[in-house]
Amino acid sequence: MINELSFPGLGLHFTLNRVAVTLFGRPIYWYAFIIITGFLLAWLYCSRKGQKLGVSDDDLTDMLIFAVPLALIGARLYYIIFYLDLYRRDDGSLDFAAMVRVWDGGLAIYGAVIVGVIVIFFVGRHKKIPFLAFADLGAFGLLIGQCIGRWGNFMNVEAYGGVTTLPWRMCSPKIAAELFGQGLVDSAGYQQIIDGTLGVHPTFFYESLWNLIGFLLLVLISRKWRKFDGQIFFSYIAWYGFGRGLIEGLRTDSLYFMNTPIRVSQVLGFASALVGGFLLVFFFLRRPNPEHLWVNRKAAMAAADRPSAQDEKEEQDNGGDNH
Repeated sequence: MINELSFPGLGLHFTLNRVAVTLFGRPIYWYAFIIITGFLLAWLYCSRKGQKLGVSDDDLTDMLIFAVPLALIGARLYYIIFYLDLYRRDDGSLDFAAMVRVWDGGLAIYGAVIVGVIVIFFVGRHKKIPFLAFADLGAFGLLIGQCIGRWGNFMNVEAYGGVTTLPWRMCSPKIAAELFGQGLVDSAGYQQIIDGTLGVHPTFFYESLWNLIGFLLLVLISRKWRKFDGQIFFSYIAWYGFGRGLIEGLRTDSLYFMNTPIRVSQVLGFASALVGGFLLVFFFLRRPNPEHLWVNRKAAMAAADRPSAQDEKEEQDNGGDNH
């Protein structure tokens, strides 16, 4: 449960205990605390931002009630599908108990995003909120959750890249053993990682930083240049997809299409970037009018439903005549 982790080039060393607390004899892992923290911060931000996008707190809460558990299931199922052999016993049968042990790691963000988008579509349809307006709000929450959630990989010493001698290289006996076991380093490389002269790319940090920058950019876009519903969501797809495609190429634990060297997340990442970029260009070429944003249309409808000052005066006068 305890791992040593260091960044020799930066003079940093950590002793990491995966277990945060033990309750009633059961370990509660840091991974879970970090995921929950990411969710809560995403919720708090979206709660404040929602009013500016035309989504009320009640609508946001109703969406999250369905989205959070279903997205978690989606992230787990996506991972299991591509790593099914990890959940087989020696006799070839499936170990369903291992499949539900989420705290051991094994979540794929694309599974969560796919399910989350589906939930947003159906909840938005039920609430009569345009899908793209709801998705714009969801994009902020996703980036916050992804940015913070990656630090769960730090606590588990996972989601790292190939070997490097860069100043911010990451070293750990756990990493050395895993790379040696996979045949990615020889005995000399194993010893170099132990000594700290060789390390690996901290790809979890790369992605966390990429998501943070993306979040700040989307905040800026939403304040100054938002012209149409979906602009934030499409920008998220393009930004995250492109970054994930680049970073995935560095990782040593990628999910692959069956018996091929094709990395699933890399293909999906670059494909998402292309789709997001295409949709942004397509909508901008239509010369969108900000008055058509859902938040502005909602405000206009609310104003139309309110009685005017003249109507109120006439109603008062009529009421006075009746007396």
